[in-house]
Amino acid sequence: MWKLVMAATLAFAAVLPVACRAPAEEDQPQEKTAVKLRPLTPEEERVIVQAGTERPFTGKYNDYFAKGSYTCRRCGAPLYRSDDKFKSHCGWPSFDDEIKGAVQRIPDPDGQRTEIRCTACGAHLGHVFLGEQLTGKNVRHCVNSISLEFVPAGQEVKTPPATAKAIFAGGCFWGLEYYFVKAPGVTSTTVGYTGGTVEKPTYQQVCGGRTGHLEAIEIVFDPTKTTYEALTKLFFEIHDPTQADGQGPDIGEQYRSAVFYLDDEQKATAEKLLAQLDKKGYKVVTRVVKASTFWPAEDYHQDYYEKHGKAPYCHVPTSRF
Repeated sequence: MWKLVMAATLAFAAVLPVACRAPAEEDQPQEKTAVKLRPLTPEEERVIVQAGTERPFTGKYNDYFAKGSYTCRRCGAPLYRSDDKFKSHCGWPSFDDEIKGAVQRIPDPDGQRTEIRCTACGAHLGHVFLGEQLTGKNVRHCVNSISLEFVPAGQEVKTPPATAKAIFAGGCFWGLEYYFVKAPGVTSTTVGYTGGTVEKPTYQQVCGGRTGHLEAIEIVFDPTKTTYEALTKLFFEIHDPTQADGQGPDIGEQYRSAVFYLDDEQKATAEKLLAQLDKKGYKVVTRVVKASTFWPAEDYHQDYYEKHGKAPYCHVPTSRF
């Protein structure tokens, strides 16, 4: 068992810090406001935002077992309960379960590990490992202490409703966000890059057309107020899914249309809607692709039209269903 733990510990290596229109001179980095984020120290930002890793056996919660719960350091969302914490001797806090819907799993670019993030704000937490036989649940969430805040028993806040995510690419991500942020049931949006091979790409790199990434939007929504199908229909109606070389006047591989599914149910939903459009005579070129790492774009891209009081120039809502 010790060999398994050590192997997993070594595998929990640091993922170093985390296209085209030129940014306007008035663009200034600004924090997104859809989810209230706490200020971070430089070291917290290195781990939480840039997906780094704290040194083993140094975190404040590594050998901490008081009764209570653990929340996201960045946004305060509840993530884990103390009853699910156990000693794994790996050097980082370990949990064999999470609060339902609180933690998102994302395949690492290395194709071997699975990253875990806060569902509410996307903060990097660590990695999850399966099959180590360390507990009856056979799961280990290996989490950086710096990504967590401990709340003593009796002081916990009410767990917010579970949320879900959707990722779409369809031309300029400014335009996609303009419409999705107004959609019922959407709690937050983040524009960024996904689908390519370059880690932590910059806007300039994506514009160069050599990363394979598409401009995309990551949507957090409340499943009690909307559905993935409703959001996917909206996606197909706010951009032209039949244009193969871009979207409107924006031409280039980064502007192509794609649905990045997070599970088989999302895949089936997207394919069902594509079939419906096909029957209506639309020659849709939208790809349905398994989601990979989503890299948030620079701050000045977030909520761009809201900040500048402008409207999309290449996205025109069109009824298709």
